[in-house]
Amino acid sequence: MASSLISGLSGLRTHQNWIDVIGNNLANSSTPGFKSSRALFADMISRTLKPATPPTGSLGGTNPNQVGLGVDIGHVDRNMGQGALNVTGRTFDLALDGRGFFGLTDGLETFYTRVGTFGLDAANNMVDLRTGLQVINSGGSAFQVDLAAVVAPQATAQINFSGNLPAVVSGPLAEVLDSSSTFAEGTAAQILGTSAGPFAIPAGETWTMELIVDGGAPQTASITSTTGTVTATDIANAINTLDHVTAAVVGGAIQLTTDRVGQAAAIKVNPGASGMDLSSMLGLSTSLVAGTETAAVLTSDLNDLTANLTDYTSGDRIDLTATDASGTPIQASFEYGVDGTTLGDLVAFVDSQFSGATAAFNPSSGQIELTASQSGTSQLSMTLLDAPSQGGSTDWASHAFGVTTEGTGPDTSSSSIEVFDAAGAAHLLTFNYERQDNGTWNMTTSIDPTVGTVTAGQVAGITFNQNGSVATPSSGQITVQFNGQSPQTMTVELGTPGLFDGLTQFGNQASVLADFQDGFGAGELSSIQVDPTGAIQGFYTNGQLQSLGQFGVATFANAPALSDVGNNLWLATANTGTRVLGSGNAGAAGRISGGAIEESNVDTAEEFVRMIQAQRGFQANARVISVQDDILNETVNLI
Repeated sequence: MASSLISGLSGLRTHQNWIDVIGNNLANSSTPGFKSSRALFADMISRTLKPATPPTGSLGGTNPNQVGLGVDIGHVDRNMGQGALNVTGRTFDLALDGRGFFGLTDGLETFYTRVGTFGLDAANNMVDLRTGLQVINSGGSAFQVDLAAVVAPQATAQINFSGNLPAVVSGPLAEVLDSSSTFAEGTAAQILGTSAGPFAIPAGETWTMELIVDGGAPQTASITSTTGTVTATDIANAINTLDHVTAAVVGGAIQLTTDRVGQAAAIKVNPGASGMDLSSMLGLSTSLVAGTETAAVLTSDLNDLTANLTDYTSGDRIDLTATDASGTPIQASFEYGVDGTTLGDLVAFVDSQFSGATAAFNPSSGQIELTASQSGTSQLSMTLLDAPSQGGSTDWASHAFGVTTEGTGPDTSSSSIEVFDAAGAAHLLTFNYERQDNGTWNMTTSIDPTVGTVTAGQVAGITFNQNGSVATPSSGQITVQFNGQSPQTMTVELGTPGLFDGLTQFGNQASVLADFQDGFGAGELSSIQVDPTGAIQGFYTNGQLQSLGQFGVATFANAPALSDVGNNLWLATANTGTRVLGSGNAGAAGRISGGAIEESNVDTAEEFVRMIQAQRGFQANARVISVQDDILNETVNLI
């Protein structure tokens, strides 16, 4: 009977301990970083009333008869699960989202905590505000944060460029003049009669025929006989009084030839009056006959050009009236038979008269081209005219010269960026890009002369691949001497050859930008934040970011084995395993959240349910003792 009293007593004690655990959890439900505990029961040793027996030949075995002697707390462990994060907005309030611990030291021992309520003391030591313990970094040492430090200036050493230089060339372009039509050479329209003279025409009669030459107005050719016979020469002389046609006696027959050559040259013979038709007597075809033409070449005679109206003879002049690229007037005369007779001779003569331009015949277009020697605006002009009062002539108006390519200055683009000298003073550099006549680009650097001098500021011959990526050079150097400073050399990066990480040359408009330089002036601390690794990042007024310290984060193989020493602090024990100390956001350490505190992971609803269970267990064990007391009382009263 005494054993039931002992068992009941152990039950009371054990459930009381369980209530103690629950009470502690509930008491710390608002404690930052608190990890809840749980109690695990274990039964105590049992009293054996009858041991187990093995089977025999005729009897089976029996199990032991045992009566337990009560219950005890077998184990109290911690729930190291993550608590919710409460945002505070304070810079050095830190929370861990993972299995790590912040490290604190008093110089002798290292304590661990999940509560990152940190700040700086008078000596700029990073400390735990609750205990004054110093915080350790990823190397295991206490550290300081210097909030008064100034970032020294840094002179610019590198400038990067990006953006586009246009692939479509709008300059530089040299001015070009072209003849308005192509030059061609050809043959005249020609008709040869079939009858040879002399020809019988009754005395006193006039025979006629009508000629239409080159599509012009009809002209009447007539011959009057005085003797009853006319010769072929008489008839040729009569026809030669007409315009634009020449008659000749060939083998006794009359041959008609247009003065012009080419497809525009044509002859149409219309018969005269019946019985007195000169064309039928001469055996001339009345069908329309036209000349032929082909593209002119340098060896083509000027008289064979389709624009020629009347053949030149030696001494005939073609006058050149022009203006050179610089605006200088030019007056010269090409003398046929003296300076030459071919189209090539005429082109060479014209070319020799210009000092700022080149004349050439373009066989693919069939035109004479006059090209300025230099790109940019030009005053080129040229006119060819036949000298007055001479026999030879050409329709030079059909080959009038006009500007086909306006002379323009080079395509340009510019960009500016602020750079810094060794003292941290800011200066504005301007970079001008200019397309060259060969299609490459030059970059030239300039600066306000009152603040410095560019001693070497050009990167020449910038070229691009067909796909628009930069080819060569990919970088260059410029040197600037700012007032009061030594010469400062800076590297300009134009991009990786074959890639599109810098300058490009696409069909888009110019958009060059100097988008990076590595210099800066002196700066003071503007703000602080802690990144997920635990690094303290200082933001300075000069735009620089510097690490001012590093919070260390420790992890353990068996974190629940840490010993709670109060004040949200733990100490390592023999069963925590190897400590790994590093930075946050790596492995199991967890991400550090600045401006937040981890809350308790106590589940209040669960704890109240467990409290009800503990209360009922306590009541049950108390009832066991009460019943056993009643039994003992009855036993005593038996006497």
